[in-house]
Amino acid sequence: MKPRRRSFLKGTGLAAALALVPRAWAQVLGYPRALQGPMIGAPGPNHFTVWVRASGAFEVQLEYSTDRYFETVMRGSGAVASAENDCCVVLRAEGLEPDTTYWYRLKYAGEEDRYQFLPHKTRTAPEGPADFRIAFGSCCRIQYDPDQRIWNAVRALEPDMFFWLGDNIYADSDQHAALIDLYGRGRVVERLEPLLRSTPQLATWDDHDFGHNNSDGANPRKADSLKIFRNFWANPGYGESGNPGVYFKQHYGGVDFFVLDGRYHRDATDKTDDAGKTMLGAAQKAWLKRGLKASRTPFKVLAIGGGWSSAENEKGGDSWGVYLTERNEIFDFIRDNDIGGVVCISGDSHMGELNCIPRSGQGGYDLYDFCSSPLAQMPAAKNTRQAPEVRVRDTWTRSVNVGLMRFDMTGAEPTLTYTLHDVMGEPVWDPLVLTPSDLKNGVKTWDRKSDPEELGRLERFKRGGGYYGYDAPEGWPSRPYYDGMSD
Repeated sequence: MKPRRRSFLKGTGLAAALALVPRAWAQVLGYPRALQGPMIGAPGPNHFTVWVRASGAFEVQLEYSTDRYFETVMRGSGAVASAENDCCVVLRAEGLEPDTTYWYRLKYAGEEDRYQFLPHKTRTAPEGPADFRIAFGSCCRIQYDPDQRIWNAVRALEPDMFFWLGDNIYADSDQHAALIDLYGRGRVVERLEPLLRSTPQLATWDDHDFGHNNSDGANPRKADSLKIFRNFWANPGYGESGNPGVYFKQHYGGVDFFVLDGRYHRDATDKTDDAGKTMLGAAQKAWLKRGLKASRTPFKVLAIGGGWSSAENEKGGDSWGVYLTERNEIFDFIRDNDIGGVVCISGDSHMGELNCIPRSGQGGYDLYDFCSSPLAQMPAAKNTRQAPEVRVRDTWTRSVNVGLMRFDMTGAEPTLTYTLHDVMGEPVWDPLVLTPSDLKNGVKTWDRKSDPEELGRLERFKRGGGYYGYDAPEGWPSRPYYDGMSD
């Protein structure tokens, strides 16, 4: 009986101690607040957007000011969080000045968040052509890397906008609760939070945040995946009326960004690669063609999860490498309609890559694909068995990485400078610099833009040898693309 009596005494002692806890403390435990966020979403010259996930079903109100002390308080939009939307809301401040810093704070059920004492700040987009930086990456697996040191480097690079190019979480599940849990955990990474609260974040998805590995349009839970995705991001749009998805267009600083959905309408990867096979679906592809034809910006960026080159044209691949007929249809459209300035960005491969699809020999121009992967996942040396059309730089597999595009649209000749940065922030390659005159029909650049070592490896591969100096193993991609490429 003695052990039981001691337990009872301990229990009564704990009860007595709890009785002495001030009533105000108990109120703090249930105080309306942010569970995750805030996070800055789609930007514009005259507005900024704020996403947040509240701790309950109550009103959330945005306030902002031009000074950090809020001597003048202006009110943005408000919204009521609800369980239907996982208590996520998107708020907006409008009627603002371009390229201007604003401070903002949120109120929950009319009260300030006592767990976030200080206001946050962000900046509206420039009105016209600007000198700005866009960072991007993919493959962010919190189960593998909860600390994510890469965000130290990203913040030091000071991007004006960040693009998430898929596998933003690794749910690999069709369960609502699994996706919600991982989105929530990903939004409270300590090194990431300052970036989320200050810099616009836009996103597409890939297989691991859409459904299961290599999942496609046959995913029976894709409507629910889309609903959750919309709840947790603040993109400028999500597909079109009558054609759901996560694709959208964003303009910034004199550049048009076309962010594509490579999953919702995708055919199975093992379907025969002909005109009947699609990654985008007919409606999204038509939207892209209309947008490209209407765009008047010197550069146009096509962003998607899987790589644009032929590198993954292998068994088990699910990038554009196994949807080459549709990819080439898009590239032919760009050539035939004399649409200049197109470049591509991608993720997924677990390697940093800078590849080129030579189209100058077919009347077009050479299209470059900048791939950044992973942000927080194990790098992979898949390059030893893959061969894109042209590797402009050697692959980077030594650490996680982030891609950076600097656009200077202010001079007589706009420029795009691309670099890839490792976990310490060091650039891993010599920069690639492109101008609109490099990206117009009939102009050949791939040979003078590529590293000489990569050109030597390509020549060896075209002659039938191994790309890295040994004979190609069984199962390597065939070489018909390379026949006559030197023309």
